[in-house]
Amino acid sequence: MSTEDNHKRPTRDLDYDPVVKLDQESPKNQNADENEGKAANALESVTHTVKRIERNPFIAHLLRAAERFNDRLGNQFGAAITYFSFLSLIPILMVSFAAGGYVLASHPTLLQDIFAKILANVSDPTLAMTLKNTINTAVQQRTTVGLVGLLIALYSGINWMGNLREAVRAQSREVWERAPQDKEKFWVKYLRDFVALIGLLVALVVTLSITSIAGSAQALIISLLHLDELTWLKPAWRLIGLAISIFANYLLFFWIFWRLPRHRPRKKALIRGTLIAAVGFEVIKIVMTWTLPALVKSPSGAAFGSVLGLMAFFYFFARLILFCAAWIATAQFKDDKPMPGKRPR
Repeated sequence: MSTEDNHKRPTRDLDYDPVVKLDQESPKNQNADENEGKAANALESVTHTVKRIERNPFIAHLLRAAERFNDRLGNQFGAAITYFSFLSLIPILMVSFAAGGYVLASHPTLLQDIFAKILANVSDPTLAMTLKNTINTAVQQRTTVGLVGLLIALYSGINWMGNLREAVRAQSREVWERAPQDKEKFWVKYLRDFVALIGLLVALVVTLSITSIAGSAQALIISLLHLDELTWLKPAWRLIGLAISIFANYLLFFWIFWRLPRHRPRKKALIRGTLIAAVGFEVIKIVMTWTLPALVKSPSGAAFGSVLGLMAFFYFFARLILFCAAWIATAQFKDDKPMPGKRPR
């Protein structure tokens, strides 16, 4: 063989040897397999942990309630209740406007004092005259404004109660669709909503009275015993006041969850669900108390902060009622008997 043939013979390049290349890439493949195995094990561990958490009775109940709340349009019903709640404020303001007119008409001296303070504190003569004319209108047309506002308030209140009742029943009944026996005549529906509205107002008056009387009694006892000087007891007084407020909330929500659904709610579920609603409502009130003063400090907040805060309060209040209704309906407690004294209609 010639030297020229030796030069033409292909040489073996070790850099591209398949065996050598396989040997060089094998550690990388092993690392990739190990990483994939670790990821699969981690995912399996997380899945097992999540399933174990979901098997917890309380978490499972919470998930069932959340699923029912979402499936039965809890957010949409909450927004609708918020809308009707906000609209109901207009006739209430009309009635308050008329009541103020009656008070000022029976106290001419108070009316003159208000006019004097307006003229003294309002620098713009046009604005001062506008306020004065508005107050005069409230005094002169107090009867008309009061009657119209009262009628509109009654109509809007009945519709508000009807929407709240339908929303609570949608979360409470076994199936999403309404049964044929759920359909009522027009006048029966309005009469039932009127009675329910009166009952709700009575429950609201009772809860407010309990809160007010208990708070006044607590302050009187503290003053008589000279305990207000003991600063270390102030947290205890706050806790007592908080407990009284939660108890008053409990009575209100107990009436809602016991009266509005068609079926008899389960006893344990009703008691515990009402407690959750009472505590949640107190949390909403505390949060609103902290956030509203900070919200109205800015110029835009001063103009719209109170309106937005009121709408937020109505919205969270409606969502709380509907979620707790779903929680009560999805409860699964042993030996939990229906509440007595109310038959399914």
